[in-house]
Amino acid sequence: MSDRPDTPMGVRRFGRWNRLGMMTLAERECRRFLSIWAQTVMGPLINAGLFLAVFAIAIGPTRGDVMGVPYVQFMAPGLLMMTVIQNSFANTSSSLLAAKVQGNIVDTLMPPLSAVEMTAGYLAGGVARGGLVAVVIGVVMVVVLGTGMAHPFVFLLFVLLGALMMGALGILAGIYASKFDQMSAITNFIITPLSFLSGTFYSIDALPPALTAASHLNPFFYLIDGARYGTLGVSDAPPLLGVVVCLGVTAVLVAVACAWFHRGYRLKA
Repeated sequence: MSDRPDTPMGVRRFGRWNRLGMMTLAERECRRFLSIWAQTVMGPLINAGLFLAVFAIAIGPTRGDVMGVPYVQFMAPGLLMMTVIQNSFANTSSSLLAAKVQGNIVDTLMPPLSAVEMTAGYLAGGVARGGLVAVVIGVVMVVVLGTGMAHPFVFLLFVLLGALMMGALGILAGIYASKFDQMSAITNFIITPLSFLSGTFYSIDALPPALTAASHLNPFFYLIDGARYGTLGVSDAPPLLGVVVCLGVTAVLVAVACAWFHRGYRLKA
């Protein structure tokens, strides 16, 4: 029998990175939303279709072109990104909050996963759900509306940044909230207003100067504006500025999420 002492609790047993544990957590998060695909994939597609149909019937014929493109085509990329924002946020926030409420969050905290690995695992699920929704709606948008892709790589970059940003924000919301009422308040009073008031249905050039300046403080605006540039080639703000802002906000949110996981903030009884 070896006289080598057992590895104490808290010491890493899988080298510098626990890739297996991180990938397992990511797979669990993906399986979680894929098991209810009718709700997580088809639901957003139907909602986006209803928005487009209602606005096309009620406003489209009289609205005219916006920034040189038909109104329905102008609105479509914003709806796509708004759906990515909501679904990426919902995936990470609901997963964490449900685990806390049901008391099985310990199953995630006990394995030898670092804070960075836990953050990456949860983010993988949020990015996968947001990306899948973007692909489904994007295909329908191109086929039905004939929108096209002016800058496909820019479009993919903003979809990825949007999914990462909102996945990280969802982690923070899931950690902070202790019951579903609190999560509903965060969604209804923060996420939904910011996503609707970010240029989804209008160009911010049509706003008064004070509201235009306020819109530039909303990071959701840069996500939607960047997606519109990627699909239609028009935007209210320079795409490079949008990338810088979104990268900065995402980096801060991910860093805070890692810090909260490391401390066990509002996770440990």
